[in-house]
Amino acid sequence: MSRKLIPLTVSDTSSFAKSLRMQLSGHDGLPSHLQFLNMLARAAGHGSFQSLRARAEPSGSVEAPAAPAPGVEDEIDRKLVNRVQRSFDDDLRLMRWPARRMDQIAALWVLWSQIPAAREMSEKEVSALLRDRHLFGDHALLRRELYELGLMTRTRDGSIYRRVERPMPANAATILRQRSRNRGS
Repeated sequence: MSRKLIPLTVSDTSSFAKSLRMQLSGHDGLPSHLQFLNMLARAAGHGSFQSLRARAEPSGSVEAPAAPAPGVEDEIDRKLVNRVQRSFDDDLRLMRWPARRMDQIAALWVLWSQIPAAREMSEKEVSALLRDRHLFGDHALLRRELYELGLMTRTRDGSIYRRVERPMPANAATILRQRSRNRGS
């Protein structure tokens, strides 16, 4: 039986190792195969191994976050979701840069969702959009992090940016769903 290879890309090895160590230290005993795969995926900034696998399969891009599949609800980190939600104001502007790398990644996904899809943007346009979407005065940090996380591409000279279409991790999708539900209330 052949196996489908699922690539795992890590933007920051140090943060990846710290996140994995934290998850392992909080786990009782040796994790199962699936638990360890989920830990690896979460340390790399994905919601779960299932979302990593979905991203690796060429099934198209996801524009709006869908409701989690049955069984995925258990994989959502409620504490992370609540922490990251507190980093955004009512207009979904990032008020502060989270201290934890996993929180930063979830926040970047929320910002990513506010960037127009399938459109080339100049560095000036991306900077203006990010300035409007955060309140702590460092749009360059956000632009750089979006690029380094692979959520945006840019030309070699950095003059043109484009959002990369990828399935949203479960934690970030949950944040957006809860925010839209709260706005509707």
